[in-house]
Amino acid sequence: MKLDGNTILITGGSMGIGLALAERFTKLGNTVIVCGRREERLKEAERKVPGLNTFVCDISKDEDRRRLVKWVKENFPKINVLVNNAGVQLKVDLRKGMEGLAGDNEIEINLKACIYMSAELIPLLSANGEAAILNVSSGLGIVPMAMYPIYSATKAGVRSYTKTLRHQLKDTPIKVFDIIPPLVHDTELHGGRPMERSAGSVSAAELADAVIEGLKENRYEIAAGPAKNWLSMASNTQLESVFSNMNK
Repeated sequence: MKLDGNTILITGGSMGIGLALAERFTKLGNTVIVCGRREERLKEAERKVPGLNTFVCDISKDEDRRRLVKWVKENFPKINVLVNNAGVQLKVDLRKGMEGLAGDNEIEINLKACIYMSAELIPLLSANGEAAILNVSSGLGIVPMAMYPIYSATKAGVRSYTKTLRHQLKDTPIKVFDIIPPLVHDTELHGGRPMERSAGSVSAAELADAVIEGLKENRYEIAAGPAKNWLSMASNTQLESVFSNMNK
């Protein structure tokens, strides 16, 4: 994937992984747009990354997604890269039934928004030459954590969707990448505040650096930290052969 001269939209880009990627892509000479739910955070992101373009919206809502896509098409018609990064992670006690599902809808934000944003923009991305879709999944999409059952399930869904999307788009100008973070300690994904660095974690900046290196090499699955080992353990040449045969 070429790393300069692109027009890139990053969902959930006002902080954490999204903002770290926005910083890297901007420094490489790209036009970068980020969206998020909180205007004050987007303003702060603009101060941190000069030249950053921002848009306030809730990516989990159909109307907001359509409004975002319309604005991007009108103002950045040369868009050729989509980064589906927006996500939330909640501790869920499934023993509590519906009560345990109170809070943000992880399925809408983590999985549905990824699928629908891609669908909305694939025709335009295809028309703009060399293009890419980067879907941020998770190491928990490989090895689920029981305290985060919905998050783990949605990220497994993102991985499956990304694999089939890559296959369906193989004869188009769009390359499809799966970004697989481990625990990223300096984000607000974990209870709304950053965590202490641990042996199994990376920073958002370290993950962003790993992503840039992976894109340079056209590695379609880009993992960092412990997630690299989990990805290696999950890789199975026999299953890859079954996938290829099923999808001839």
